[in-house]
Amino acid sequence: MIIVGNITVGGTGKTPLIVWMAQQLIEWGYRPGIITRGYGGQSKHWPCEVRSDSRAEQVGDEAILLMRHSGCPVYAGPDRPIAAEQLISSHQCDLILSDDGLQHYALDRDLEIVVVDGQRRFGNGYCLPAGPLRETPKRLSEVDLVIVNGHAHPGEYQMSVSGSMAIALNGELAAKTLVEFSDSRVDAIAGIGNPERFFSMLEASGLSIDRHPFPDHHLFSADELTAYSGNTVLMTEKDAVKCEEYAQSNHWYVPAIAKVDPEFEKLFMTKVKRLLDG
Repeated sequence: MIIVGNITVGGTGKTPLIVWMAQQLIEWGYRPGIITRGYGGQSKHWPCEVRSDSRAEQVGDEAILLMRHSGCPVYAGPDRPIAAEQLISSHQCDLILSDDGLQHYALDRDLEIVVVDGQRRFGNGYCLPAGPLRETPKRLSEVDLVIVNGHAHPGEYQMSVSGSMAIALNGELAAKTLVEFSDSRVDAIAGIGNPERFFSMLEASGLSIDRHPFPDHHLFSADELTAYSGNTVLMTEKDAVKCEEYAQSNHWYVPAIAKVDPEFEKLFMTKVKRLLDG
């Protein structure tokens, strides 16, 4: 079991990193599976396998993204040990990646990887509710690897999460580069842990945007999107999975791709081989 978590609340880039890890493990000849909490999902039965016809309202937005891009089976459920048992009993996986769960100590773990937001780091340094920390930074000395979405400090490894293409939500139009949206102002929508990171990425591509931040895991309604009728709308893919049924031709999403430090990749491979191959 590999835990990929963080010690702060809010988004750090775990989901794109887990997708990258799953894809690498498959490329290296392993059979990974993923468990995730299914945050925001309203399924009447947990755990449940995330399938191509699963809906974000049932299993959560992150679970849908993991299923679509990882290439491996994904199970969602608040009780992660039970989700892991169900995954193992249903699929011939030799390794499980846990999306979050660092503080879920009922969950066995062989490797712990912490993702840090390089911009916000640890905020004011206080634990909840006074600050953003789930655990103190001392916890980092106990984990196997620390990877930073942004600028890494000594002893940490660097990753970046970015996107250069936009894909039409309704599936009717060809993908475009972000640069192709630079000739007019666009509405940028983000219901993620750190919306500013998405907005800054768009601006770095030369776009002029109107910012529309929403709470993390926000469940969008058709009425909310109607407010932007006639305007070009760019959103994260995490938001897009909740807006597909009322997508219009002016709605686009930007897939987030993780790129990791080659030294992290090398060390990750070494640790996995030691764990599974002895």
